[in-house]
Amino acid sequence: MLRCCAMADRPRILHLSGDYPDPIQPEKTQAIARLLELTTGEFDHRVISLNRVSPSAREAALLASGAGAADAMIGLPTPFDRGLAFTYAAPPKGVLHQTALVRLAQGLEHQLEHRLGQHWRKDWRPDLIVGHKLTIEGIVARHLAQRLGVPFALSLQGNTDSRITAARPDLRHSFAAILREARVVFPFAPWTLRLLEDRLGARTGPSIALPCAFECDTMIAPRAGGEVLVSVFHLAGHRWKNLRGMADALSLLAKRDEEARLEIVGGGSAALAQSLAARFAKVPGLGFAGPIASADLPARLNRAAGFVLPGLRESFGMVFTEALFAGLPILYPAGRAVDGYFDDAPFALRVDPDEHHAIADGMARLLRDEARLKAALADWQSSADAQRFTRAGIGEAFARGLRQALR
Repeated sequence: MLRCCAMADRPRILHLSGDYPDPIQPEKTQAIARLLELTTGEFDHRVISLNRVSPSAREAALLASGAGAADAMIGLPTPFDRGLAFTYAAPPKGVLHQTALVRLAQGLEHQLEHRLGQHWRKDWRPDLIVGHKLTIEGIVARHLAQRLGVPFALSLQGNTDSRITAARPDLRHSFAAILREARVVFPFAPWTLRLLEDRLGARTGPSIALPCAFECDTMIAPRAGGEVLVSVFHLAGHRWKNLRGMADALSLLAKRDEEARLEIVGGGSAALAQSLAARFAKVPGLGFAGPIASADLPARLNRAAGFVLPGLRESFGMVFTEALFAGLPILYPAGRAVDGYFDDAPFALRVDPDEHHAIADGMARLLRDEARLKAALADWQSSADAQRFTRAGIGEAFARGLRQALR
């Protein structure tokens, strides 16, 4: 069995993540990768990047029966600059959810113990394991931590963790134990921890709300005079971004004789763009602006009156803080995304994403009260609270939590 090494120059942190860009799926989000980049000076981070694949009929039968070697359920490791990428066999839609993840943990334990040679076994052993989601990686992190005799911590991601805890009430006892035993938890937004504690019971250990870092955190002062509202998302996600809800809100405003224009910024296939443009052609004030380069987005946002994204599934949504840093008041969905960070902020409007009347009222307010909302936002941009959303502030919060977990 691996033993936890004494801390040398830097504490050694092993991260388990299904959302880390790797050679198998390089297009994954940068959220976890940026956390590690921001704290590399203090910690020696390594990653086991996980990629689920559907099992063959034989693998599914072995999983269901508990037969076969555990490491037969995972592929050979693919090295990359920060660690190792693995595929693992597990059915979709939560079938054999815990069973497959425990077998994954057993397979990884066997790999770490017997198959990876000096790179892991002699030269590098973890002082702490971090699972990046309670309901998936958390199962694996807890198992490995118990076997290796080290503590574990968790990031909590509202979209996945809320859906799985709702869909699998039979596993809530296990999820509750993982939540309770984690040394530190990092919810991406405050609403996530509140929801999970309501379902699984309160934890007594520390928690640190951890916004997602974006690429450029330069502030742009708000400027009044924007005539158009703006939303930003890839068109492939239009259902979960609630394009229909925004369109219905615009139609309602038109019936009220309240003029509003909303531009959707974001790319997608030509066929999808044409399909959506045709489907919503009769919605007054709705336009599709197409994709925009990341470097050009802040200036584009700054010219608008307000940012609108009442999404149905959002763990955090970096675009909300990007909009605030670009000088744009925001409309965000209750119980999702950045909920809990801006409860008393006049420039952040919280709406029920299932209620198009509420979305319409929020849009109207962004336009009607633009000058006042942007003045409040300008004050916030120079405040200490705004610093928690900068790359430096996020890095320090993550480092502080890791230090707590290592004590």
